[in-house]
Amino acid sequence: MAEFVEVSKTEDGTRLLRWFLRRYPNMPQREFYKLCRGGQIRVNSSRRHGQEILHSGDIVRIPPTLNSYSVVKNKKTESGENFSLSDLEKLRNCIIHDDDDIVVFDKPAGLAVQGGTGIRKSVDKMAAALFPYNKISLVHRLDKETSGILVVAKNQYAAQVLANAFQTKSAHKEYLALLNGSVKPKKGLIDNYMVKGQIFDGPERLNDGAGQRPLRAITEYEVMSEVGGKLSWVLFSPKTGRTHQLRVHSALSLHAPIVGDSIYGVEKRLDGALASMINTNNLFLLAYKITFQHPTTKKMLTLQAGVPDFMKPVLSFLEFKLP
Repeated sequence: MAEFVEVSKTEDGTRLLRWFLRRYPNMPQREFYKLCRGGQIRVNSSRRHGQEILHSGDIVRIPPTLNSYSVVKNKKTESGENFSLSDLEKLRNCIIHDDDDIVVFDKPAGLAVQGGTGIRKSVDKMAAALFPYNKISLVHRLDKETSGILVVAKNQYAAQVLANAFQTKSAHKEYLALLNGSVKPKKGLIDNYMVKGQIFDGPERLNDGAGQRPLRAITEYEVMSEVGGKLSWVLFSPKTGRTHQLRVHSALSLHAPIVGDSIYGVEKRLDGALASMINTNNLFLLAYKITFQHPTTKKMLTLQAGVPDFMKPVLSFLEFKLP
């Protein structure tokens, strides 16, 4: 018997041919077009030629002859990416702003921003699947372990404008972090040089064979709250964008690593209920807020991320508030 499948929100905007090939990658295209000509493949009970755009809620008739081809539920790319329609739907639910030029995600912790060897799923590849007719480009990055605001361009012009905004720091970013330790002074500016997870006083080249030069790293910070000299709730405003900048500055400049930082942190012992709540293997670093000029409308946008579920009980227990 024929099967009838409803097009999901995630698949909205996909061409009929591509929709079928995602599910039946072993099906020859000539077979697909033959079924269309014979009226075996239909959308909303009507014949189709194969290049029509599908929309959320459309009902696609799948003829029984396609049972001979294996159904693929996951999307795999040549780089080893592997994600399902369910994964795409979860990412779609993370969208907090979407227009013709940009899409902004409230990225969950644990999801890589950029694909590569050994990375199963990433925002860039999944966003390209969500918006198949846009040219998806990353204009800034977040660590895999960091949650919060991530801006993605949907065309080349927006990508160029936004990349320049992030490089020149005309885009203003704020982060919130829970630090393991007491921070003194409570407000200040960290200004040093950084490379390979280390900090230096100046940009002199390293004697490491490669002669790599440390780059200037500047972070403004303010302690919002503190408990018993053990935990500090800190607002960061990075003025440069070095790899792991906030994590390194917390651990090596403020001597209070971010809670959950397995690379730069040596956890100071906590007791009782608080210890069990914090023991989540998550990094307590949130890309909380971003302000930037829209590449086309030129209006200033300020967008804010939600507090991740793993942070909520800890902040509530400590009575730490958002700025």
